[in-house]
Amino acid sequence: MSDAQNAASSSESPMRLRDALRKARIEAADRTGVVVDLRDAEVARLEILNEALDPLFAEVPDKIDLFDRGISQGETPRLWIDVVAHVLMGRDKRIYRFVQDTRFGRIVLAESHDVPVIVEAVTDYLARRMIEREHALVATPAPAPEEKEEPRRRRGWGMFLLGFILGAAALFGLALYASLKNL
Repeated sequence: MSDAQNAASSSESPMRLRDALRKARIEAADRTGVVVDLRDAEVARLEILNEALDPLFAEVPDKIDLFDRGISQGETPRLWIDVVAHVLMGRDKRIYRFVQDTRFGRIVLAESHDVPVIVEAVTDYLARRMIEREHALVATPAPAPEEKEEPRRRRGWGMFLLGFILGAAALFGLALYASLKNL
């Protein structure tokens, strides 16, 4: 084998191995789905989806911290996309259900047996959330500079001082009037 063929085969090996591992995980998840312990099958399927989402999340800029992806392994395993959206497995443990929690309840954003369909739905969701963030940042007025606070304080102290001087003058005038009246 020549060096060029060796290099080509070694560069293709990781891709082939990764594809073989993914296929083996899917087969194991299918077998596990039939066996009693369905939770492991759910987690395995969510891990497969999580790996499929890696390229998408690699494109999200670092300065955007809206998304916190991870698998929670509670009673119902979930792949969290952010604090309000997650993917969970359907009742048959083979269908992915992408849902979002809202103040009016949970809504299903996408549902499919196919990973690419859910990846597409998550991609659309991320894009919408990023646009919402941009609109919120543009719509929010910039905070007023702190320099504007200082003239108010000076004006407040000036008004207090003026009131104090006028009150003292009024009391002095009242005392003078009372002393002249008693004479």
